[in-house]
Amino acid sequence: MKKLLLGTAAVALMSASATVANAQSVEVLHWWTAGGEAAALDVLRQDLESQGISWQDMPIAGGGGSDAMTVLRARVTGGNPPTAVQMLGFDILDWAAEGALGNLDDIASEQGWDEVVPEALQAFSKYDGHWIAAPVNVHSTNWVWINNDALEAAGGELPESWEDLIALLDNFREQGIIPIGHGGQDWQDATIFDAVVLSMGTDFYQSTMIDLDLDALRSDTMVEVFDRMETLRGYVDDNFSGRDWNIASAMVITGEAGMQFMGDWAKGEFLAAGLVPGEDFQCIRYPGTQGSVTFNADQFAMFNVDAAQVEAQHAMAASILSPEFQVAFNTVKGSAPARTDIDDSAFDACGQKAIADLAEASANGTLLGSMAHGHANPASVKNAMYDVITGHFNGEYTSEEAAEELSLAVESAM
Repeated sequence: MKKLLLGTAAVALMSASATVANAQSVEVLHWWTAGGEAAALDVLRQDLESQGISWQDMPIAGGGGSDAMTVLRARVTGGNPPTAVQMLGFDILDWAAEGALGNLDDIASEQGWDEVVPEALQAFSKYDGHWIAAPVNVHSTNWVWINNDALEAAGGELPESWEDLIALLDNFREQGIIPIGHGGQDWQDATIFDAVVLSMGTDFYQSTMIDLDLDALRSDTMVEVFDRMETLRGYVDDNFSGRDWNIASAMVITGEAGMQFMGDWAKGEFLAAGLVPGEDFQCIRYPGTQGSVTFNADQFAMFNVDAAQVEAQHAMAASILSPEFQVAFNTVKGSAPARTDIDDSAFDACGQKAIADLAEASANGTLLGSMAHGHANPASVKNAMYDVITGHFNGEYTSEEAAEELSLAVESAM
């Protein structure tokens, strides 16, 4: 049924796009449908419309973007690609390898992208030395979001270690608060897993999630990672299965749950609800990971389109990387700018921390692509990891079995 609905959506989108003949228009495929995300995207839409460029919206709900990629494949196969598509990490490089993406070198040269976009992002914005995508932001994924009232009720101490974290979760439970707001979807499980692996050290994260060292993947340290995942699972409510991430965020916003492990797009939900960082909620790095950042970056990959549409496409790319847009967008979205030369004075406390942490990690070589969000390894490997992580989280494997299965799954997917 899901495939049928997606297919129907794709056909409908193809028909709709065929009626758009205006060269000064952009057709944008994305999955930013939650409140904070939609508000952030509207900043870009308004910016383009102020330039006389109309916006045809193509939202496909689903936090990880997999449904959007299904619709995209149908559009490209049908010879009618959108102007721009929200995309992550290795997915961009895969489409570039197929020759499906346009060339943004002229715009990049005019705006000096090479000098201001962090090298870690450029690895996914370029292919064969050519710019093929415009980075919108840098999301860091090893965050913990904590309801301030719940924190005060549970003792008021922010956790700095694994032991501190467990003590706080226990205190939440004693106060009748669901300790962890979480949604039972594979990418959400993997987001927690990312942070737990990183807390074991950046070298361990590098060897397991990026270098895919099979011995490290089946090591005693990885068994400990799965042990900790099992412990955290015990603090999640029984109704978590299938819950969307923003619903889990709402649990923390209302105080039903104490905390959520989620990337900084969650902050957009807190801000949209009228909450103030430091007063109504706290943002900290997952205990044991301060000084290191796992990241993903939303980018708009620019597809090969008719020559008449290229001008509008390039205008969109230029707007995305303008300093004004980077500030306006990221203060709403909750992420850090994709440029290193942005003044942080317009950002709230969590935003300023995100920018400072990003700069520190980039300088120290501890800015690492997030496995859970497609920036550490190709999709085939990521999906193989997802299966084992979620299987273990749902009780299918012991920790020892999960570590061995993870190594075998990665070996088969490489």
